Amino acid sequence: MVRGFERQNELNMGLAMRIGARFITIGVALVALATDVLAASDVRSVRLWRAPDNTRLVFDLSGPVQHSVFQLSAPNRIVIDINGAKLATRLDQLALANTPITAVRSAQRSAEELRVVIDLSAAVTPKSFTLAPNQQYGNRLVVDLFDQEAGAAPSLPSTTTASKPVVPVTPTQTPQKLTPVPNGKRDIVIAIDAGHGGEDPGALGPNKNQFEKNVTLAIAKELQRQINAEKGFRGELVRTGDYFIPLRKRTEIARKKGADLFVSIHADAAPRASAFGASVYALSDRGATSETARWLADTENQSDLIGGAGNVSLDDKDRMLAGVLLDLSMTASLSSSLNVGNKVLGNMGRVTSLHKKRVEQAGFMVLKSPDIPSILVETGFISNPKEASKLSTASHQQALSRSIVSGVRQFFHENPPPGTYVAWLRDSGKITLGPREHVVSSGESLALIAQRYQVSLAVLRDANSLNNDVIKVGQRLKIPATALAAQQ
Repeated sequence: MVRGFERQNELNMGLAMRIGARFITIGVALVALATDVLAASDVRSVRLWRAPDNTRLVFDLSGPVQHSVFQLSAPNRIVIDINGAKLATRLDQLALANTPITAVRSAQRSAEELRVVIDLSAAVTPKSFTLAPNQQYGNRLVVDLFDQEAGAAPSLPSTTTASKPVVPVTPTQTPQKLTPVPNGKRDIVIAIDAGHGGEDPGALGPNKNQFEKNVTLAIAKELQRQINAEKGFRGELVRTGDYFIPLRKRTEIARKKGADLFVSIHADAAPRASAFGASVYALSDRGATSETARWLADTENQSDLIGGAGNVSLDDKDRMLAGVLLDLSMTASLSSSLNVGNKVLGNMGRVTSLHKKRVEQAGFMVLKSPDIPSILVETGFISNPKEASKLSTASHQQALSRSIVSGVRQFFHENPPPGTYVAWLRDSGKITLGPREHVVSSGESLALIAQRYQVSLAVLRDANSLNNDVIKVGQRLKIPATALAAQQ
């Protein structure tokens, strides 16, 4: 029995020692983990962009941080406290010209807290949020300083702590007045959106030194130049420089500029360097349905306008009528988007290779305006060395822009908005339209196409040598010139 007790005591002591060792190991691991969590993140660099109505500062970090932002007056300044961070870069080399920032300075208040002070020449409204790492960047802290209108009451000092990423929204801009052309008729306004911008470079070229954001801006500016050379048309840039604009804000800017068409310029990328060719996208049916539902659900949209350049208000309509109006507007917008997209794609095929022979449809955010026909143009694959080289040349940018303008011109010569100079030209018989093609889209029938172009089914069958009314998606139909004359 004694030996039995001794043996049991030995077993108990051994078990206790093993348990104790495990607790020590776990304790060491927890201490190490806590040390990692509390370890200061480096502020590796600070980048700055100036937009028309705000200034954006991006702090590139080696790890996640907590932060708070508050304002001080007399003099105006913004204070950013970054917990768990230390400065590992210089702040005196930022390009502050044309911004309300006069200086950026810092102080390491403790091993766990970095304070950054932004001195200002005018009051601003700050917004801040953090971003998780992506393919191009690591952790980031973004601080947007929105300009305040002259004479506006200064913002009260406040403290904001970002707990999760949010999307900044720039203040409402005053709509530009449309410049009348001869005969008192307005221009057709084309909103040109250069994709990406600022800290969002978009796709990268093969050598990682060519950014999609720069290519798209160059093409957008050339496209604007060529559109403005067309009498009765005016191009408006959504993004005029290297700065970021939230996706939904891009369509808001287009609407405030009175856009009749929204064209978003991009450059594609693919894992395979051999992928090539340009593409044109319009909104998908699913994307259109979900956007209509979002507009009805969002009470902030009830005061928005729909219908072309925005001539139908929803705020005095009941939910059912508003839904019908939105659905009609979205359907018309999508039909026009596919129409102009087909014309643009056809013209682009004359100057560059095409990735797909028909307009593709997707739920891209920038295509979701219920009142503005919208297309997204992928000008080529920047990930393809040959196409990347072409996309950076002025001659190819000019050729691409000419093809887009040709498609846009054809569409509006056939479908000019009422009250425009081009509509006046058409009604005066000064625009001659020759035979053209219609590319069959999903859901279309021969009877519907005949009705659209005001031509009989028999004439449409004869023009296309059809024995019956069966047509296929993607099929190209010749539209007789008599039908186009009837449209005039």
